[in-house]
Amino acid sequence: MTTSADEGQFLNMLLKLINAKKTMEIGVYTGYSLLATALALPDDGQILAMDINRENYELGLPVIQKAGVAHKIDFREGPALPVLDALVEDEKNHGSFDFIFVDADKDNYLNYHKRLLDLVKPGGIIGYDNTLWNGSVVAPPDAPLRKYVRYYRDFVLELNKALAADPRIEICQLPVGDGITLCRRVK
Repeated sequence: MTTSADEGQFLNMLLKLINAKKTMEIGVYTGYSLLATALALPDDGQILAMDINRENYELGLPVIQKAGVAHKIDFREGPALPVLDALVEDEKNHGSFDFIFVDADKDNYLNYHKRLLDLVKPGGIIGYDNTLWNGSVVAPPDAPLRKYVRYYRDFVLELNKALAADPRIEICQLPVGDGITLCRRVK
C-alpha cells in the first residue's frame, strides 16, 4: 500500500503539531510519506528511513532532493528488525524519537512495536499505516477477499487487539486512507 495524499497531509500536520525533530520511518517505498515528514521537520530535523528496496526509494529521491530535504534523511537498505535491535541495544537511543511511522511488512508490525516502545519518547507517537486493511478487519471471516488481503488480515487484527490492550500507550484509529493507528506512549 502506498500513502495517499490525505495521509501525507495528515502526517505533515501532525508532525508540526507535536514539534517533531527526530523521526523514523519503516517502509519507505518511493518516499511519499518520507517527503511529507521531511517537509514538516525543522531544517536540523532527522529521519532514519528503512526499506528493503533501495531502487524504489531512489525513484522518489529526485523529488526529495528538489524539495531541499534530502539532508534530513538517513536511508538504510535492508530489513528493519536488525537495525531496530542495534538501536535498542544502545541505551542512548531509548526515548529519543519523537515520531515513528510504520508502513512495511504487516506480519512484523508486532515485532516492530515491541522495539519501538523503547525508542519513542514518553509523549511521542508511533503511527501504523493500513490498520483497516482494505476494510477486511470488520469483514466476516468467510468474506471473499483478495489473497494478499486475506493473508495479512490476521496480522493486522492481531496488531489492533494488542495495541488496544497495551497499557503503555493511548491509541486513536483514524479512517484516513487505509486506516492509521496513532499510539501515544504514556509509560
